Amino acid sequence: MNTANNRRRRETLETIKKTFVELIQDQELDRISISHLCKKAGINRTTFYSCYDGLHDIADSIRRELEDNMAEMYRDEIENRKSRNDYLKLFRHIKDNQSLYRTYFKLGYDTQLKDFGYDANAAAEYFDNKFIRYHSEFFRAGITRIIRMWLEGGCKESPEDMMEIIRSEYRGRLTQDGDK
Repeated sequence: MNTANNRRRRETLETIKKTFVELIQDQELDRISISHLCKKAGINRTTFYSCYDGLHDIADSIRRELEDNMAEMYRDEIENRKSRNDYLKLFRHIKDNQSLYRTYFKLGYDTQLKDFGYDANAAAEYFDNKFIRYHSEFFRAGITRIIRMWLEGGCKESPEDMMEIIRSEYRGRLTQDGDK
């Protein structure tokens, strides 16, 4: 019986996803064929289509997996609508899952993130509730660019080093302002 969660099906899904991630590192999505993916994964097309509707379906499953993992890591902060500005666990997760994050960025999913990790309440207080949308966008663009650079460099710096980079940016802002 082929149930959705049996071990063999899970292994097949993982093989397809792993092969897709390998292929997308060197090719654009529109240059990858399902035939080539199936051949490289050692499966037939029928097996592929029993698992996924197409390449975009695999890409979306990777996006959902990473976003679900991030939501789980930050569940407390999300539920309480209060950020502790703790990006260390995010940097550790990225370092442990570099190829998945490279795929995520390559497919442009990072541009769809809205306000992840941004404490709008603290920003409203710090910036006298002015131009919060702009501050939020500046933060999102900055953190995603730093993550991209780190991934492009092979994550040579430690997650702790990356956290210090983020902290130093905040300290710079605080010391320049003096009274805030």
